[in-house]
Amino acid sequence: MKSTAHSEFGTIQKIFIKNIDAAFINDQHIATHWEALNYLGKPDMQKSIQEYTLFENILKSHGAELLHFPVDASVNMDSVYCRDAAIATNQGMIICNMGKEGRKNEPLAQLKSFEANGIKVLGIIQAPGTLEGGDVAWLDENTLAVGHTYRTNLEGIKQLTEFLAPQGVQVITAAMPHYKGPSDVFHLMSVLSPVDKNLAVVFSPLMPIAFRNILLQRGFELVEVPEEEFDSMGCNVLALAPRVCLMVKGNPKTKAALELAGCKVIEYEGADISVKGGGGPTCLTRPITRGLY
Repeated sequence: MKSTAHSEFGTIQKIFIKNIDAAFINDQHIATHWEALNYLGKPDMQKSIQEYTLFENILKSHGAELLHFPVDASVNMDSVYCRDAAIATNQGMIICNMGKEGRKNEPLAQLKSFEANGIKVLGIIQAPGTLEGGDVAWLDENTLAVGHTYRTNLEGIKQLTEFLAPQGVQVITAAMPHYKGPSDVFHLMSVLSPVDKNLAVVFSPLMPIAFRNILLQRGFELVEVPEEEFDSMGCNVLALAPRVCLMVKGNPKTKAALELAGCKVIEYEGADISVKGGGGPTCLTRPITRGLY
């Protein structure tokens, strides 16, 4: 099996996560910060720990090597959504520059962990460029899609493109809509989750037409998320392996559509760790390497 960082759907081999007790800290910390961070509701610490333990056990049961980001006083609750602060490439990590002010310290906190674990760093996105990992998705080993959003600007995309050009990677920019505006967490991966080389979960009503057409031209079959399952994170699906999908419980129509497309679907209870903070299973994980046959 070939190992690569350039995949959203290969079998997960090595992955970073951040446990709830390292991110949410305690109920008092949650009470102090959840509203300012634009959470939909106040997470309950005990429920969050229970949900996250089951989530982590699913990753373990599929053979993933788990690495953990530690407690860091410079970051806040959102650091549990650890995909956003860095991007994995075959030549090393690209450290992001967050578009959300409350998450500005997360990239450098992750940088310390990468260095401590002997993981090479390719480069750092510098201001005025902004880039968040939730806006970035591999379509294949040589093609990276990037959302131009309120969290990821054109200067950030330019720097990312320059880091990836020597690896022969083409960067495709998807100009995303305004939707709910700058305060909302709306990434490219809010409307796109590749789960195999020719299968992606999408929410077409908020997908740019030109980008959706690119997916179709590349031979992707699209699993369409119904409108009533968008806010409950039906479109946020983590591929543990090709067509082995992990998603938040409570999206039965999307689950059925995935199964019809030949996928195995695993659900987890994510009311407190995912829905309230706007971060599904892709957001809760920072895959480093995946295996491709």
